[in-house]
Amino acid sequence: MAIKGLGKVDRQYNGECLRVGIIHARWNREIIDALVKGAIERMLSMGVREENIVVESVPGSFELPWGCRRFVEMNRGQGRPFDVVIPIGVLIKGSTMHFEYIADSTTKALMSLQDKVKIPVIFGLLTCMTEEQALARAGIDEGHTMHNHGEDWGAAAVEMGVKFSWKLDYI
Repeated sequence: MAIKGLGKVDRQYNGECLRVGIIHARWNREIIDALVKGAIERMLSMGVREENIVVESVPGSFELPWGCRRFVEMNRGQGRPFDVVIPIGVLIKGSTMHFEYIADSTTKALMSLQDKVKIPVIFGLLTCMTEEQALARAGIDEGHTMHNHGEDWGAAAVEMGVKFSWKLDYI
């Protein structure tokens, strides 16, 4: 199974001034933990300071849109707001329609969230047919060198935060 990632970024980005929020679901914890770790490691390698990465959790992927919105709003009221947020969740198809309903509604809600919170919301939701696919996309597929999509989300967060920071509104 070939898993490709974002590829190379279009230029060097320095994320040292960014403040990033990561909010993640707790379902499929092993996979979530690997994705969060990948995102954080990639952002650190791109200059984001560890103290400027704030991590919070919600019960599941369905709770990500509302939790993400409140997470962003609450941090605005506590000093320095986020420049970008990464909601991270994992949905794995089962034998009922539950997967389709949750994947569709969560995806649409996360997309529309950007207009409400006025910062980039990186799409960090894996929607996989099998647990093996999710493990591979989290870079923890045993016996294979796989790509951790969390790294892509971290890189996308830095790029979007640097290019489109709310700070630009005040320059």
